[in-house]
This record gives sequence, C-alpha cells and structure tokens, in this order.
Amino acid sequence: MSEKLRVISIAHTAVSRSAGRLRYAPFAGRDDLDVHLVVPARWKQFGREMVADPPGDPGVTTHVLPILFPHAGPFSWYLHVYRGLGRLIREVRPHVIHLWEEPWSLVALQALALKGKAGFVLEVDQNILKRLPPPFEAIRRHVLANTDHILSRSNDATMVVEARGYRGPVSMIGYGVDRGVFAPAPGGTETAGREGLVLGYVGRLVEEKGIQDALDAMARSPVPVTLKLMGEGPYEAALREKAAGLGLADRVHVQPWDKPEGVAAFIRSLDALILLTHTTPVVKEQFGRVIIEAQSAGVPVIGAQSGAIPDVIGEGGWIVPQRDPAALATLIGRLAADPAERKHRAALGEENVRQRFTYEAIAGQLLGAYRDAARGYR
Repeated sequence: MSEKLRVISIAHTAVSRSAGRLRYAPFAGRDDLDVHLVVPARWKQFGREMVADPPGDPGVTTHVLPILFPHAGPFSWYLHVYRGLGRLIREVRPHVIHLWEEPWSLVALQALALKGKAGFVLEVDQNILKRLPPPFEAIRRHVLANTDHILSRSNDATMVVEARGYRGPVSMIGYGVDRGVFAPAPGGTETAGREGLVLGYVGRLVEEKGIQDALDAMARSPVPVTLKLMGEGPYEAALREKAAGLGLADRVHVQPWDKPEGVAAFIRSLDALILLTHTTPVVKEQFGRVIIEAQSAGVPVIGAQSGAIPDVIGEGGWIVPQRDPAALATLIGRLAADPAERKHRAALGEENVRQRFTYEAIAGQLLGAYRDAARGYR
C-alpha cells in the first residue's frame, strides 16, 4: 500500500464546526489521506467572540491550539499566530500544508517558515487589488513566491494574486453548504398562497450591503412587499428610520442572528433572498455564502452585479444593477405576477448547489490541490 498523503490544514474559520469543518467530512474513511485540521481556541470577528467547538470531526483530526491575537485585527491584517504549530508539524511530518488564510497574514508567514519540505497550498478570498502598507505587502509577495498551488474563491481573487507575482497553478473553490440543514420545506414552498412578496436578507446590517435599495424599491413597488432581515450591525437604526420615513415600518422586520437551523427556517419563509452589495474601493462581494444556503433551501436569490454574486447565483435567481431601486421594483412586480418563474429559478438554484457547492464537491477540489502540491515533496 502506498504511503498516505498527510496534510495539515490551518483555518481560523473552522473554529466553528458548521462554518468551517463540514467541508472535510467527505474525507472520512479514506485509506490514502490523513488530514489534520488546526483551529484557534477562540476567535473574534465582526464583534462576535467564538470559542472553538471541540474536536471529534469526521474526516480530519482536529487540533485546537492556543492563538496570539485571536481576531482579524484593524483593516483585517490578521496578526494571529499559533502556539504549538511547529511541534505539530514535526509530529505529523505533512506532505502538504494548506492555509485557509490570506497571504499577508502573520500565520501565513509562520506556516511558511515552519513547513520544511512540505508543499504549500493557499486558499484566498481577497478580490480587490490594492497595495498593502509595510510589512504586509512584502509578506504577501514572499508567501505567494513560495506557494505551490492557489485555491481561489473567484476570478477577481485570482487576478489579485497573479498581479502580485504568483505564477503557479490555480484551482477554483467555492464554499459548501450543509444540505441536511438547508433543505427545501417538506411538501414544497412555505410561501404559497399569500399576497405580494416576502423578501429577506441574512447578514451584517451595514450600509455597503445595499439593504436601503430594497426599501426604496418597496416604496416604488406596484405590489405589497414585506422585508425580513436577520442579522445585527451599526446600520440597523438608519434602516429603521428610513423604513419609517417611507411609510414601511410595519412591513420591515428585524431579528437577531440564529443557529443554522434557525437561519434555514427563516430562509424558507421567503419568496426570494436579496444580496444587493455595493462595490466600493474597499468592498466587493467575495462570495456570498447565504446565496447557496438559500438555493439549497429551495429559495431563489436576487443579487446585485457586485463581485462574485452573479457567478455564484448562476441561473438560480436574478441580477440587478447596483444602486438601482427602480430596476429592483420592476423585477419585484414581474415576480409577484409569475410564481412559475420563481419556482423555475428555485429549481435551477438547487441544481446549482448540487453541481458546485456540496461538501463532496468542495472536498474533491481540496484533494486535487493537495495532490498537485505534494508531487515534488513525496
């Protein structure tokens, strides 16, 4: 029997089992692969502090390590490093180190310095090309020059790493969705038979997400529209004030974050999910995980022409121009009059997820990159 391919995957996102660990589950039972997952003992981002879920994940051996600077930091510089990472690398002797972090992060520099002869796989999301201040630009260029394979979230993210000197192989990789949780409502849609449309949003309540465009569209809409928001953020008060000013206060409902099962139930109560992100010099939608959660749950998506949104939605929804409430209002009127169109797009969205965003598909993309990066190191 040939030697198992040994991999160490480092990912602060995997502090949460539901957010980052399920992608490795399809590796369970393989006799040719030994994956060790490194996650921080705690992590803080977007004002939320998380303690690592305990080990015991299928498909990987999870290591919860102490971490210095356990947060994204100002301007998402990612200054964190792991205590005990060097010892783990010496014990496992990986053929490949997979870093699910951006290339300017200190943990990227740490992992590169400790990797020895292992191949190096880097998974990137950043999709806006900008020069970073010292020392981060130098760190990024050094890390990219020593990376064997890039896993890229979007074509824009690929453009960024290539503009900063990377010349090696690139594979595209999406996020995965838990189809057991984000499943369509039994017996069909939960929205059948009601008047008007119910639109919804899940995420941070910040200005750049374009929720204000939905309010303006509702004010113009020829049909009654209810807007349901799940999330928290500094823009909530402004949204409530705007809704009241437009006479829509009784048709806008806000509720806090919930566990994945609660998010899935919320999504199933919608006729369509919205993601109307505004592109700015510092913001461009990198993926939009809630898109595939909605599609998996049988709900189509209305998205703006920002970053990766059109590619991720595919045929499972509709694209409107950014900052164009009039176009959105026109689309709302059309969809209210055509439930068959909504049902058709919902079916296409489910197929989009089955083809591209199951955890089995994501695991296959990971394995392909691991094997490629290991070729020169085994």
